[in-house]
Amino acid sequence: MTNRTEYVEHLKQNLDKWNADITKWEAKAKVARTDMQIEYEMQLEALRKHRDEAMEKLREIQASSGEAWKDMVSGADAAWASMREAFEKATSHFQK
Repeated sequence: MTNRTEYVEHLKQNLDKWNADITKWEAKAKVARTDMQIEYEMQLEALRKHRDEAMEKLREIQASSGEAWKDMVSGADAAWASMREAFEKATSHFQK
């Protein structure tokens, strides 16, 4: 297992990529047909929810003391897996 600093940096890199993707998809949603805008907004709202959960896990790990962060890894990994799955689904949806 990596140390906490490396783990946090890895999570931050994922969040940065996901935030960039969300921004790109928000722009695409704005110019989409009305019926597609609704669908895009629903997808984006779900992504934002997963992103916020992942960010909260990141903050918890950053705030943890000593070795306590290791106990939080499984919860963070689960949140990240959920986020990754949501982004994969959204990616295929937005590439249509």
